[in-house]
Amino acid sequence: MDDLHRILGYVDAVDDDGDPAVEVAPEIYELSFWTTDFCAAVIRAAEAVGFTPDPDDPVPGHEVSLATISPALFQRVEIDIGRRIWPRLQERWPLIEYRGLRDAFVIRYRVGEQESLRLHQDVAQVSATVRLNDDYEGAELAFPRQGYDNGRLAVGRLVAWPSLVTHPHEALPLRSGTKYGLTIWCDLPDDLEHY
Repeated sequence: MDDLHRILGYVDAVDDDGDPAVEVAPEIYELSFWTTDFCAAVIRAAEAVGFTPDPDDPVPGHEVSLATISPALFQRVEIDIGRRIWPRLQERWPLIEYRGLRDAFVIRYRVGEQESLRLHQDVAQVSATVRLNDDYEGAELAFPRQGYDNGRLAVGRLVAWPSLVTHPHEALPLRSGTKYGLTIWCDLPDDLEHY
């Protein structure tokens, strides 16, 4: 099967064990998400499109949005998260409301290019990351307050956390290879009065 067919059709993308979200650190949950073959196809598609840092981004990275790779891919991921992932997160956080994705993008860390990312927090309701490859060393996504990093996360697995105040995170320095990750930002609710 070619990558174009796989990406546009979201074919063989979903890896779903049906299990609930597992808490791996305070208010950080792990779930199954994509197959390793689909992760590899997304990496190839991202490389074909190219990575460009946004100079206006306060936390710039070498990134490419799934919407840039394919609007159809972005839409399928948005629907998949709403139908499959969000209900499991709502079991843990009953007051969250799914309003779609603010963005979902592949970020690349490469020696001599972008090797780390400073401590920051996201402007989103819920943030998540998916490990797309594992043939590198370093660049763990670390949460200092929670004492957690995703260094042992399997390819295709997703971790999710509440954005904004409580979960600042950083990418530690890359030591070798090239790391690819999918970053997901779930939109804030329209009405924040009850938050």
